[in-house]
Amino acid sequence: MVLLQPDPFLNELTSMFERSTEKGSVWVTLKRSSMKSKAQRKKMGMAGDEIEYRCLVRATCGKKTISTSVGQKDHQRFQASYATILKARMTALKKRERKDKRKAADAAADKKQDGSKKRSTAPL
Repeated sequence: MVLLQPDPFLNELTSMFERSTEKGSVWVTLKRSSMKSKAQRKKMGMAGDEIEYRCLVRATCGKKTISTSVGQKDHQRFQASYATILKARMTALKKRERKDKRKAADAAADKKQDGSKKRSTAPL
């Protein structure tokens, strides 16, 4: 696992999404982390020091894993950039136009009505 700065992480995340458009998936996880071991956190807690928690973001595509740590100051900018990348790469989740469904339903109804008219006008 490679720990990157936030901007290179976002660039690499974009390239992961590009590589996985045809086949594969990208898993992104976010969690709270102090980036310290359990023993270090315990010592800091006993000493009365305040523990600064950060957001640990991991992305996995196949066997490649990258990660970054985002602080409170950078969180707003990082979140905006991350949201932009997700919106650009999730083309499969876009809403389809309702007009297409209505046209198909109208065409099917017209076809059904035409068929029933032809049957009723046929001689017995």
